[in-house]
Amino acid sequence: MKAAKTTYSIFLTMIFMVAQLAAQEKYVLDIDTDISYQTIDNFGAAACWFGEGIGKYWPSEKKEEIAKLLFSKNKDASGNPEGIGLSAWRFNIGAGTQEQGEESGISDFRKRVESFQNPDGSYNWTKQEGYLWLTKKAKEYGVENLIAFSNSPPVQFTKNGYGFKTEKDYQTNLKEDKFDEFADFLATVIQHFQEEGLVFDYISPVNEPQWDWFGEVGRAKQEGSPWSNQDIAKLTRLLDSELTRQKLDTEILVSESAMLTFLYDGNTTSRKQTEALFSPTSPNYVGDLKHVKPLIAGHSYFTDTPDTSLVNIRRNVKKEVEKYNVDFWQSEYSMLADGFREGKEGKISAMDCALFLSKVIHFDLTEANASAWQFWNSLEPGSPDFDTRYYFIALEPNEQHTDGNFYPAKTLWAMGHYSYFIKPGMQRVQLNTGLTSESAAQKFMASAYKNPKNDELVLVLVNYGDEELELEFKKAKIADYGTYEHYQTTENEKMNMKKVFEGSVPSQLRLSSKSISTVVLHKS
Repeated sequence: MKAAKTTYSIFLTMIFMVAQLAAQEKYVLDIDTDISYQTIDNFGAAACWFGEGIGKYWPSEKKEEIAKLLFSKNKDASGNPEGIGLSAWRFNIGAGTQEQGEESGISDFRKRVESFQNPDGSYNWTKQEGYLWLTKKAKEYGVENLIAFSNSPPVQFTKNGYGFKTEKDYQTNLKEDKFDEFADFLATVIQHFQEEGLVFDYISPVNEPQWDWFGEVGRAKQEGSPWSNQDIAKLTRLLDSELTRQKLDTEILVSESAMLTFLYDGNTTSRKQTEALFSPTSPNYVGDLKHVKPLIAGHSYFTDTPDTSLVNIRRNVKKEVEKYNVDFWQSEYSMLADGFREGKEGKISAMDCALFLSKVIHFDLTEANASAWQFWNSLEPGSPDFDTRYYFIALEPNEQHTDGNFYPAKTLWAMGHYSYFIKPGMQRVQLNTGLTSESAAQKFMASAYKNPKNDELVLVLVNYGDEELELEFKKAKIADYGTYEHYQTTENEKMNMKKVFEGSVPSQLRLSSKSISTVVLHKS
């Protein structure tokens, strides 16, 4: 009788296992490398506010390890990436609020930034030592694109003497008679560092021009200024002339729009920026300038939820930039709003944050056709275990921010699944899974990228669900690919972009639940 019960129990277990396998979702990866979309320029990030203290004061061993995590393109002895191999790095040209100290009106001393220009017009190139340390490290590691950007003109050029607005009028804080000097200042900074061997490929003169950047003196959060499209065009023309005069090849990046919707919607005073800046019939047209390539940048903040809006907004961006024949860069994002919670309450796990970040990157690339994707912010105080919404690396600094501890978060590796493997010059190619975009956002997201130099094929696969997935390759489309490597990030604290398999390309592939994978296929 006991043996019969045991046999029956085994039978029920087998039925349960078969039922689980039958219920397991399966997807066919239908890849066509002959159908290509955008060419990737870069994946990047910034290290504002907290990068200065790290680069200037933290012990060498710690800051070198941070640099390796962000920039390294190498692998360890087991074949696991040492870092996320960023291909762009953003450097903030400060406005001089640090020199003002408490009188700057910015409450957090770490968010005050030095200026290379003194109030008397002379220059001090020893400033921003910490930020420059990280930027030089980026160059040493072979980061392909260096981007300098400005949040505010130097305080000696502003109407109120502050690095932020003290009136809610949406007018630029730059004095009307200082446009020329501001353009000269930006070009001079670029020229100086080029002479030192630090070449900035891009200069972004304005940041999130649609916000009022209002702050109460003593309580302001950071440097910033609003700008109208008319003023952006004026400054861009002057900066173009200065770059030409100083014989620089640096290109101007416009317009760092505060939200993606501002690229195609709203009034043309400060919004609808693709048309305003790149329509030849617009009075603010800058597309004919020597240093302005057909490229517009926007930020994905506040456009990441719900899934239907996330998808539709990016489709609108794609439609708009195609209308004016320009490329699109997503140049700044972190989970500022609460959309990343997706209805959950309490603390959100590091893996759920990483998955949400992967989702935003995926749709910026596949629906908006972004040719670059950049994150804000690499380094911030916080926990590596939950609510890692703002950073790649969680900091635990001392009070003076001269030392501390740091902890890589799952978001670092989520970015790495794109930035490490998808190199500048690679092209996104067609990959169908049978899912609509809206369905994929909660289930399974996949994108593919071809390297024209060696025909390597990179797949980024995001299993958003709680169950393991089974994938099948449509072999006819990838018959020439003989070997592959599979790298994966999961909830397991040790599974961070780890190589889990290499060998012959299989007919089927399994993805762990709540996982991010990169699969690299090589031709036979």
